[in-house]
Amino acid sequence: MPTTEPTKDQLLALYERMLLIRRMEERLRADAAAGNLPGAVHLYIGQEAIATGVCARLRDTDLITSTHRGHGHFLAKGGDPKAMMAEIWAKRTGICKGMGGSMHVADFSKGILGANGIVGGGFAIATGAALAIKLTHDTRVSVAFFGDGAANQGVFMECLNVSSLWKLPLVFVCEHNQFSEFTPSVDITSGDIADRARAFKIPTTVVDGNDVVAVWQAAGEAIERARSGDGPCFIQAHTYRIQGHLEAEDLFLAGGKYREKQEIDEWRKRDPVERQKQRLLAAGVRPDDLQAMDARIARTVEQAVQFAQESEPADPELAFDLMFVGQKA
Repeated sequence: MPTTEPTKDQLLALYERMLLIRRMEERLRADAAAGNLPGAVHLYIGQEAIATGVCARLRDTDLITSTHRGHGHFLAKGGDPKAMMAEIWAKRTGICKGMGGSMHVADFSKGILGANGIVGGGFAIATGAALAIKLTHDTRVSVAFFGDGAANQGVFMECLNVSSLWKLPLVFVCEHNQFSEFTPSVDITSGDIADRARAFKIPTTVVDGNDVVAVWQAAGEAIERARSGDGPCFIQAHTYRIQGHLEAEDLFLAGGKYREKQEIDEWRKRDPVERQKQRLLAAGVRPDDLQAMDARIARTVEQAVQFAQESEPADPELAFDLMFVGQKA
């Protein structure tokens, strides 16, 4: 299959979505540092090209499952910034009425089956969704985003097996960011994760996860294959999380460290957002136009924060309906 090149408008749209994710995460980082948020956040800074490149090739009706680091997937798939911010702030206007929080943003109307606080928790959900699609002879596809740490969960192998055996319309997207919480992947993961998919005869592509065009191209081929009924595909995208495992990680580390500043600085040079910006400038896009886009996104972020701040807190009584139906005293 020939490799497709994105148009100039598509390149701009990819950059705009990545920039929205980056600016939202930067605001959450600041609010976390200021102690304004009711809980911890796991930020997607540095990985924006993966969610953006994949979701740009999906339809609204296609389905995705996400991870505990799910803000980027939510926004890339078209989730409402205001509803996401309100959810993180634990407000009634949040996408899950403030009861899910940062790690559980979901919007079925956009095909977002949910972020998941359980490592590897999205595998079976995405596989089940793909089976439902096949049984109903639909043309949708299901995508499972997951990190390299989740690849060591047993359910991963189970889902590779049944999706290959039953030729399910499923795309596995491994966001290989080099760490499982505070442990380098090389210390706990044997071999190449991509080889696990190859063992089940699943077509596999390894890409630079900090190059949104490379991800966009790989995703387009994988999604088309799955949509046409040829079974699952696997994409391994190598990237790096610039921020910590979570914004409160210094409390866990108690003065210790698991990576060097020099390593982080080296990966900053491969920043996917800046990389796409330079690609656009080289293609003749005016710097003023990109500045105007950034200002527009800044207003969107500020409006989302204001919406969250002004919304009413979540209703704890909802727990009786959402978690324990019929158990209210």
